[in-house]
Amino acid sequence: MSKYTTGEMAKLCDITVRTVQYYDTRGILVPSELSEGGRRLYSEEDLRKLKIICFLRELDLPINSIGELMREEDPESVISLILEQQKKQLQEELHEREERLGKLEALSEGLKKVEHFSVESIGDIAYLMKTKKQLTKVRVIMIIVGILADIIEVGSFILALQTGIWWPFIIGMAIVIAACAWGVVYYFKKVDYICPQCHTVFKPKFGQMMFAAHTPTTRKLTCTACGHKGFCVETYTTEGEDTNESK
Repeated sequence: MSKYTTGEMAKLCDITVRTVQYYDTRGILVPSELSEGGRRLYSEEDLRKLKIICFLRELDLPINSIGELMREEDPESVISLILEQQKKQLQEELHEREERLGKLEALSEGLKKVEHFSVESIGDIAYLMKTKKQLTKVRVIMIIVGILADIIEVGSFILALQTGIWWPFIIGMAIVIAACAWGVVYYFKKVDYICPQCHTVFKPKFGQMMFAAHTPTTRKLTCTACGHKGFCVETYTTEGEDTNESK
């Protein structure tokens, strides 16, 4: 069976000789035997334990905790549990870092679109990022309603042409009109706009919003706070708060 000196143990585990000696003095890793000259000699099992100790130290586990752990009857089972906990923690940290990276990338892309950089510009972008998921949900619901309305309209019309019976088409159109009306009201309630001049989040009048020129993410409106007329950025309504107040 192989025997290792303190220096050999240190080299195999990429640590210093003083560290191996320190573990001995703390009673964490006592050598299996001493040579006739009093030199520490370690076995294969000691080497395995040292590798475990070094690994636990890399996980920032305190020396006292490692000592208690190594004195357990079944340290392997405890170490397995520690590994699972560390894995879970690292996954959570990775998820948090990915979220932060995504926010930084979104902020960076948003700033590229801002003609005049300001602190308020960052506030607008941060607000949009915060409400992006809710706004996406609103848009998805609107798309679904639109698709269903189209299906009902086209389907009932084709049926009427084929059968010559038009009352299903009339009922279908009534459903379509009701669905579209609900969709417009729902959209109006769930969406606010950010003024590019005063950076206020506001809700326009229903008629103004309905007939205003617009793009997929903006609408040409008059700000209720400063009176600015121009394209304002669409955002999700913050329920329970006064939408005519600045962020």
